[in-house]
Amino acid sequence: MLITGARQTGKTTLALQTYPELTYISLDEVEQRQQLRELPTRSWGQSVGRAILDEAQKEPSLFEKIKFAYDRGDIDFSVLLGSSQILMLKRIRETLAGRVFVFELWPLMLTEMMSKESLRPPLFDLFLTREGSADELLQSQPATLLGEAAFDLERWLNYALTWGGMPGLLSQSDEERHDWLRSYTLTYLERDLSDLARLHDLAPFRRFQRLAALRSGQLLSYADLARDAGVSPGTAKNYLQYLKLSYQTFQLLPFFANQTKRLVKSPKLYWIDVGLWREQTGMWGDFSGALVETFVVGECYKWIKTMRPSTDISFYRTHDGTEVDLVVSTAQGVWGIEIKTSLQVSRSQARSLRIFAKQMGERWRGGLVVYQGNMLQQIEPNIWAVPIGRLFSPI
Repeated sequence: MLITGARQTGKTTLALQTYPELTYISLDEVEQRQQLRELPTRSWGQSVGRAILDEAQKEPSLFEKIKFAYDRGDIDFSVLLGSSQILMLKRIRETLAGRVFVFELWPLMLTEMMSKESLRPPLFDLFLTREGSADELLQSQPATLLGEAAFDLERWLNYALTWGGMPGLLSQSDEERHDWLRSYTLTYLERDLSDLARLHDLAPFRRFQRLAALRSGQLLSYADLARDAGVSPGTAKNYLQYLKLSYQTFQLLPFFANQTKRLVKSPKLYWIDVGLWREQTGMWGDFSGALVETFVVGECYKWIKTMRPSTDISFYRTHDGTEVDLVVSTAQGVWGIEIKTSLQVSRSQARSLRIFAKQMGERWRGGLVVYQGNMLQQIEPNIWAVPIGRLFSPI
């Protein structure tokens, strides 16, 4: 089994709690790497056996040794942990293909923070798993939450929009959280980039990283980003790949079902964690449009990647200005989601959803206008206003 994801998302804690009977070995320790490097391949099963191997990408030789021990029947299970996606997956494909299950661990989602004992799916999951239109799925939901439920949701949503979902921040004070995020950025640069690339001068990458964060939620232009960062377009592509492979960003592709429309073909760039996004951009003020969109798209992305990998998400945008922030494609049909920062929703804010619905025809299942108010309400048939917190809190 391989568990991978960004640093400090809880991979080691998860593995130790789930498999306490396994031997734990950290490849961060030079001495451990040396010992495993010198260990004869045929001795792996007897000397190491069933184990948790942390930062496994730091010692390439162990993949071949694990394969040999597994194929001989000396071991039947091991857990590999690592935060360097490119190195881990490359070596898995080369040596352990067909022998390993891969799990990605993301920063905490709002529903995880709010679930008391076991994980409860958010309202968003209804649209991925249930048949029916928006009207059919939402009419049975309460229009608003009251009392303790409303207080709990507001508290956790404000926390998530302010600090993001890195588990290590939960027990700290606000001042400690700022220090933690600053330290994380430096650690990421020093450790993950040393795994991904041999960059002798980190200053250009630091500048590029901040400029990329400022473009979260925007169409991606390699040429513009390269020019502003003072690097070549080729270097800009490499830097963006490093950010993706170290689980800092992801790219949302455009929706292409209707090939007759003049659609925008550039992807959008998004930061995965809004706490790290705030640290990169220095935007610690109110909940801006860029922050809210980054949060909403990120929550959808993390839930789908974790629980519903057969679901696709994209965005719809034409050159004449029609845009739907998020298109969710399931086996049953297509959902459209518009993201607003307003506290109230008007019918005019659903215009793009109406246009997109006509384009989709029978594939259309419904539209959501996600906003910062607190009332779940129908705007018009099959298009609903949904509070941000309600969409991602457990039902």
